[in-house]
Amino acid sequence: MSPLVLVLNGPNLNLLGTREPATYGHETLADISALCARSAEEFGLAVEFRQTNHEGELLDWIHAARGRCAGIVINPAAWTHTSVAIRDALIASELPVIEVHLSNVHAREPFRHHSFVSAIATAVMAGFGSHGYRLALDYLSQRLKG
Repeated sequence: MSPLVLVLNGPNLNLLGTREPATYGHETLADISALCARSAEEFGLAVEFRQTNHEGELLDWIHAARGRCAGIVINPAAWTHTSVAIRDALIASELPVIEVHLSNVHAREPFRHHSFVSAIATAVMAGFGSHGYRLALDYLSQRLKG
């Protein structure tokens, strides 16, 4: 059985493809989900891909991953800059966490430069577009192989 990786996406990412395409590109969240499924299969992983606009739901998913998943890839979106609760849940999961952002948050507005997740993440991918998800899954697969 392949190790299971939870791929989580935060608020407004359901609007990908139509929301600020100059910043986020034209790919939809469904396109990214398909990319993750193909990449996971290639890297010997299984993925659950989810998105929510409700912080409590995201927290519940992170809590449920503990002891069930081999790692978490997360694009917390706007919650990156605001949520200590998500940071604490990720720590409590005791799983490797890869933070992903489609855009280079460090080249954007100053409020986007701070992440509550980065300091506790195993790795951070920012500015690679959807390819950041593939890089995160590749990295986790290598890490899990030891």
